[in-house]
Amino acid sequence: MSKHLNLKDKLSVREAQVNDLAAVAEIYNTFICAGNATMDTEIKTAEYYQQWQEQASDREVLWVLEEASQIVGWAIIKAYSDRIGYAVACETAVYLQPICTGKGYGSYIKKKLMKQCQDFGYHHLVAKIFADNVASIEYNKRLGYDVVGTQREIGLINGERKDITILQYIFDK
Repeated sequence: MSKHLNLKDKLSVREAQVNDLAAVAEIYNTFICAGNATMDTEIKTAEYYQQWQEQASDREVLWVLEEASQIVGWAIIKAYSDRIGYAVACETAVYLQPICTGKGYGSYIKKKLMKQCQDFGYHHLVAKIFADNVASIEYNKRLGYDVVGTQREIGLINGERKDITILQYIFDK
C-alpha cells in the first residue's frame, strides 16, 4: 500500500488568509536561512505576504497546505512577467516544512496548483530550482515538467555561486 494513498483525507488546500501568513513566512524563512532553495536573502514577514496578496492579479494566488489544522506548506502561482506577451506563462513554487518532504505532500499541492493554473488560462508553467536540489527536480519531472536547461552561476548565496535548473510544463491545447 502506498504511503501517499490517503493524503486527501488528511490534507487540505485553501487560499491563504491573513492569519496564515506568519506560518507561510516561517516556512519560507527556513529556506532563506538554509540558503538551499531560494535566491531570497531577506527574512520575510506576514506583512510582506499580505502586501503581495493585496497587489496580486486575479490570476495569482497563494495557497496553504494544512494537516490537522496546522500549516505544513504553501504554494504560489505568480505571473512570469508583466509583459503582455507572457500572459500565457506563470511561475509556480511549493515550499514545505522540512519534516513534510518525501511524503507526497508536494505532489499533492502541486497537482492542485497546476489545475488552478489551467483554470486561470495559463498555457506554460515555469519552475526554477537549485540545480543541486535533485529531489525537487525529480518530483517536478514526475508531474510532467521538462528540464529546459541550467543557468550556471546565476546566483550568489552565502558567498557561493548557485546554478538554477529551469523546468517547464506546457498544457495540451
